[in-house]
Amino acid sequence: MNSRERVLAALSHQEADHIPIHDSPWAATMLRWEQEGLPPGVSPADYFDYELVSFGADCSPRLPVRVLEETDEYIVATTPYGGIRRNHKDFSTTPEVIDYPCKSRADWERLKERLQPDAERVNWSGEVEEDEVTRRSAVRQQRRVLRYAGLEGCRRARADGKFVCYSAAVGYDLLQSYVATERLLMAVALEPEWLIDMYETTADLVIAMHEIMRQGGFEFDGAFLYCDLGYRNGPFFSPRHYEEQLHPTFQRLFSYFNQHHMPVILHSCGDVRMFIPYFIQEGLSCLQPLEVKAGMDVVALKEQWGDQLAFMGGIDVRAMSADDPALIEKEIRCKIPVAKRGGGYIYHSDHSIPNTVSWERYKYVMELVRRYGQYGD
Repeated sequence: MNSRERVLAALSHQEADHIPIHDSPWAATMLRWEQEGLPPGVSPADYFDYELVSFGADCSPRLPVRVLEETDEYIVATTPYGGIRRNHKDFSTTPEVIDYPCKSRADWERLKERLQPDAERVNWSGEVEEDEVTRRSAVRQQRRVLRYAGLEGCRRARADGKFVCYSAAVGYDLLQSYVATERLLMAVALEPEWLIDMYETTADLVIAMHEIMRQGGFEFDGAFLYCDLGYRNGPFFSPRHYEEQLHPTFQRLFSYFNQHHMPVILHSCGDVRMFIPYFIQEGLSCLQPLEVKAGMDVVALKEQWGDQLAFMGGIDVRAMSADDPALIEKEIRCKIPVAKRGGGYIYHSDHSIPNTVSWERYKYVMELVRRYGQYGD
């Protein structure tokens, strides 16, 4: 089987030859791995044969990115959304948000005018253009032209049998690029019309850009959408607010992609168990990444929802970083045989791979995943 067939089998709750394998190492992690044995010029995706390849468009307001301040350790820069953030030069932590572009709905209305679909939002050529932040970062060498980039990269991915995704940030998490979290949560409670307008406007652009890419020659097998909706102790807002505000937008998005025969994978960190019934109603195919420290136990999720929803992730990165390799062996041995039963499971870490995981340890993780992820044993 190739990757496309393997992933489609998993999303259709069918057993394949082995579970599909995918992951998301940090840029700083790849920098470490290159120093510890990852061959130069080879990405982890190529080395470990990850099975999903994603292509998307720039759905931001496309404001200029400028470095405002630089030290030996940090870069303070503007964002294409109009905010200001401070980042470690190796991008090894979540950036510190210094300022947001939208303090009020009037600010949003001004930026909203910039969210018009056009073909220039797509990287058709696949060439990587370095911005000022990238040129000054410690991970510049990671910004290489990828094997699967641009329209030709999409065609190459399909020829190689990869599962090709249209990817986009959507919903509440995307809005945190525009509005400070505290202000956004106030809008959830007090200004629902503004919130819904932001949800719908950004969803319109995501749909329109898929149409432009599809008509321009991109062929997609599925959609991979990103929207963090929870933290360690639960969702950011109540199921009632979700149902009244975001649920209609997600239902429209998921239905649109399903009509194009594209199963939808949703990335949502934190504890989002309260929202799973809504995800299923909306037509979601697969939930990712199942953050362990937030209580997202893939075994329990499989037992409760495995006949209606596929799962991707749930393998604790803290066990990967632990001194004792027996911890990650137990994590994989106890979870994957249950999660893979009857199909419906794709391997991924429970978030992304931090630079606390060595090259040798990650290679061991991949060996375990392949061993316990085989069918017919």
